[in-house]
Amino acid sequence: MKLALLQMTAGIDPHANAAVLLDAIERAAAGGAAMLFTPEMSGLIDRDRDRAAASIATEDADPVLRAVRTAAAQAGIWVHLGSLAIRLADGRLANRGYMIDPAGAIRARYDKLHLFDVTLPTGESWRESVSYAPGDSASVVATPVGQVGLAICYDLRFADLFRALADAGATLLSVPAAFTVPTGQAHWHVLLRARAIEAGAFVVAAAQTGQHADGRTTFGHSLVIDAWGKVLLDMGEAAGVGFVDIDPAQVDAVRARIPVLAHRRAIPPVGTVA
Repeated sequence: MKLALLQMTAGIDPHANAAVLLDAIERAAAGGAAMLFTPEMSGLIDRDRDRAAASIATEDADPVLRAVRTAAAQAGIWVHLGSLAIRLADGRLANRGYMIDPAGAIRARYDKLHLFDVTLPTGESWRESVSYAPGDSASVVATPVGQVGLAICYDLRFADLFRALADAGATLLSVPAAFTVPTGQAHWHVLLRARAIEAGAFVVAAAQTGQHADGRTTFGHSLVIDAWGKVLLDMGEAAGVGFVDIDPAQVDAVRARIPVLAHRRAIPPVGTVA
């Protein structure tokens, strides 16, 4: 089974970002991929809230989503659109990912559960919750590449989410991201490999990379990791489309070899000793 990943440097113009996405869909289909995975915030990256507001639409009016759905149908390929900024009815925003099938239909939506509110030692400060509402549910969707569990970026740090996805049948975990450089250098590879090993599942993490028009820099290194924790693809820092072949049957083989899902027990209350 062949997968394609888009590693991109999204900017402040949704139409320019849409052009990159459409080109990637065409290239992924031409390369024989069953599914294309794109990064978090594929349609817009802009830390200037006032400027960004003019480019953020409701789901039914979002031009990037509409273009990607049309292109997926024309190319006959599945697309996991990692996430878009979507305006909600109450005026807040959602960081929302979409699973789109080869007919252009939306098979699943996922709103990022864990919002990135941190201050880094470098002085970078991010407060995603100022503009975005957290999601309230997790999603696993049936696809030709397996049961895909959906997560987004900062979710990666919360192992309970991935345990829940695996328990719900996920055999492939998708983690689109726009990781900062300091956190990426320290934690990106090790956390993604840990999630694959814990779940005995493939992990696909399409990422933003490079210097963005709004001034931020992202880490890149889009990864595909197999169910044993081996890195099958690392795209480094260059933008582009990467391809990798996976064998979905490996999940059953790994889970039979080390049956951690079957061995899980309810954790009893934790006592403290003075």
